[in-house]
Amino acid sequence: MENIREDSLSENKQSEELKYEGAAIEDKPRDAAESLQAELAEQKDKYLRLYAEFENYKRMAHKEREELINFANEKLIKDLLPVLDNLELALKHASGEDSSKWIESMKKGVENTLKEFFRILDKYGVKPIESLGQPFNPEVHHAVTTVETEDKEENIVVEELRRGYFYKDKLLREPLVAVSKKPKPSEEGISHPSGVENQ
Repeated sequence: MENIREDSLSENKQSEELKYEGAAIEDKPRDAAESLQAELAEQKDKYLRLYAEFENYKRMAHKEREELINFANEKLIKDLLPVLDNLELALKHASGEDSSKWIESMKKGVENTLKEFFRILDKYGVKPIESLGQPFNPEVHHAVTTVETEDKEENIVVEELRRGYFYKDKLLREPLVAVSKKPKPSEEGISHPSGVENQ
């Protein structure tokens, strides 16, 4: 009887141990799942915060870019205002004088204004292209006509019809030029292979 009782107690004890181990095994996946869910929630929260910060950064960068585009030329325009002042001043002073003095005054005013204008352009990296007397360069010049001349070699710029400009190292506007070419020899006096001259 004692053996049966001991066996029964032993079985109960084993059964309780198995239940405890089974509960512990079942708790491990539940704990792992909860831990993973908590970590996932934390990562999702970090992602949402980061996404919100990125969206704010994009809006701010877009606003800054728009302001930069809208006000990029502000300094240039401010520097050009004295040129307008000089033109207005020249007109104001010239209007009270007789015609010969007016013309001389206007010429002087325009010359000074042009110098000021070129000084400002130079300050911003805009430089005129010196073309007159230079060899024709199709990468820089735009030839609109040719001029026959004995005085110059061929393909030399003999007239500048519109000035060209570089902006820093970039061609901003090509100059319109007239290019020299040698005159065609006249046909009079040229002997032909047949021995007959043109008349």
